[in-house]
Amino acid sequence: MEYRTLGRTGVKVSPLCLGTMMFGAWGNADHDDSIRVIRTALDAGINFVDTADVYSAGESEQIVGAALTGRRDDVVLATKFFMPMGDGPNQGGGSRKWIMRSVDDSLRRLGTDYIDLYQVHRPSPDTDVDETLSALTDLVHQGKVRYIGSSSYAASQIVEAQVVARDRTLSRFVTEQPPYSILVRGIEEDVLPTARRHGMGILSYSPLAGGWLSGRWRRDADAAPTSSARPPARFDMSNPANQRKLDVVEQLAQLAESAGIPLLQLAIAFVIRHPAVTSAIIGPRTLEQLESQLPAADLVLSTDVLDRIDALVPPGVTLNPDDNSYGQAELAVSARRR
Repeated sequence: MEYRTLGRTGVKVSPLCLGTMMFGAWGNADHDDSIRVIRTALDAGINFVDTADVYSAGESEQIVGAALTGRRDDVVLATKFFMPMGDGPNQGGGSRKWIMRSVDDSLRRLGTDYIDLYQVHRPSPDTDVDETLSALTDLVHQGKVRYIGSSSYAASQIVEAQVVARDRTLSRFVTEQPPYSILVRGIEEDVLPTARRHGMGILSYSPLAGGWLSGRWRRDADAAPTSSARPPARFDMSNPANQRKLDVVEQLAQLAESAGIPLLQLAIAFVIRHPAVTSAIIGPRTLEQLESQLPAADLVLSTDVLDRIDALVPPGVTLNPDDNSYGQAELAVSARRR
């Protein structure tokens, strides 16, 4: 498998990153089977694994930790913090108080003494980025964390964090984790070029657009895509934007068929062949799903196929703004002119 440099860190990672959101109560509750999927991915050459404390309330981290027993040093292990982990007012967010607790909780669940990439799961509107970066810098100095990254940051938030890190001599975010797929291309307009200017690696998530590009969903399908882990608005078939997505998926399926490529492999290959993307996070729930996605790592799409994709979804366009997990789909009231 081809390996790429993660930003300017010098760390080499696979173009497919194994996302583990679906291991545990949110997806595959069978721990032994989930561990089997993870180890099969490692055997196939994937050396990049991404999880988060919030996935199945910590259960995903526990499964990952068990799967990496004896292989920890061969893996670039990423996890995230920020989402609420309890009912208390300080059991989440980007404050120093929560970061110092959440990292120890993640280390314990993962069964390791260090995290390669520790990421802020979402930007916080009421926490100074200096507060977050300062705490994360201390974790780097303590050896608990090797590198730090952001997730779902708008371009302006990426720049602010880089400037604060430079001016305060703090550790800087070396990666950004945004949503990216054929149907969700908004980051091409500003997030990707901004991250690239700052030398950041990109590990994008949801290359199958939450199941829309899995190949299972067509206009004549009995059911529509669903996900307990994603907002219902992304799958509301009364929304004209989602009807438009159905039309595009139908045409993409026909394109994939004419090219002799399964749609889900075409979708993943589209993401990892963007020059600003380091790795695409795949999220299989089963061994069968993993094996169907692995060939995308070696797939190169022709110029003709890419041109036809651009004709269906122009660069920089997200068909349904509800699919964006960064910035604001609409201006917040506080930011409006009147």
